[in-house]
Amino acid sequence: MGDMGMTIDLPVIWYLLIGFAVAMYVMMDGFSLGVGILFPFVRGDEQRDVMMNTVAPVWDGNQTWMILGGAGLYGAFPLAYAVILPAMYLPLILMLLALIFRGIAFEFRFKSNRSRKWFDLAFSGGAMVATFSQGVVLGGIINGLAVSERAYQGGSFDWFSPFALFTGLALMAGYALLGAGWLIMKTEGDLQKRFYQFSRPLTLLLVASMIIISVWTPLSNGRIAERWFTFPNIVWFAPVPILVALLSWSIWHGVTHGHERRLFFKVLGLFFLGLSGLVISFFPLIIPPDITLWDASSARASQTFLIVGYVVLVPLVLAYTAYSYYVFRGKVRAGEGYH
Repeated sequence: MGDMGMTIDLPVIWYLLIGFAVAMYVMMDGFSLGVGILFPFVRGDEQRDVMMNTVAPVWDGNQTWMILGGAGLYGAFPLAYAVILPAMYLPLILMLLALIFRGIAFEFRFKSNRSRKWFDLAFSGGAMVATFSQGVVLGGIINGLAVSERAYQGGSFDWFSPFALFTGLALMAGYALLGAGWLIMKTEGDLQKRFYQFSRPLTLLLVASMIIISVWTPLSNGRIAERWFTFPNIVWFAPVPILVALLSWSIWHGVTHGHERRLFFKVLGLFFLGLSGLVISFFPLIIPPDITLWDASSARASQTFLIVGYVVLVPLVLAYTAYSYYVFRGKVRAGEGYH
């Protein structure tokens, strides 16, 4: 019985570790991608320089969490890795290419004059394509993947569905709101006022998207409907939608009263609640509709070996992240910045 307990515990621990890495990536690189999504709505090189300089010192460190999540998935749940990758090849390749173009824009835009408009396009287009691709991957996984004999049996375009495409657009609205919250916190004057103006319509878009997804998912999946709407689950899980409503109202109210830091962290709270809703809906599944994390896990010895490395790595990455944000704290003004 003790061995069985250990076998069950390790996959759960890895599920939490990978979930933490994914949540950190979504919430931290999300605002960086959001800055790129908002880029076309601001004119003038000086203002765009300020926008870019707010994220230039930290964007690459934020992506460390994606690497940690992907490496953890490969080592702890190889079946999930082997199924998700071929099922989502096209959107994942598009995402990686878009992130590469965005990275190139970070390094070359400040040093270029004649080609600056192309680097602006690479920065904003890369952010939009990467965000949309991430949402499509999420939507495709939520829809479920065809698995037989521990291998993906679906087609290359099974991810292409109305739900997945809508999830991609919803994530773009969410990241744009995160980006607006970040820029409110890091800028001042007319530029800051502009992002205050963006915050309310983006909040409406994000909350409307969350409501549509929250209705769409249980209507198409009886298991999720049972998880959320049967007693006593409906009582235990009620705080999630209630907190979403309260945070949304608080963000709307905060725009009027000029909240800066609190506004950004409230938007992070909305993302955390959205991720919590996904965990509630699908746990212990790791590959919907029916592959659990225990079905997909690697050997106990492999998970034990890998977890030692993560116990060291995760605190180091957290410490580095905290230090980098501390060093580059405060407002960014025209003529100042990482470059």
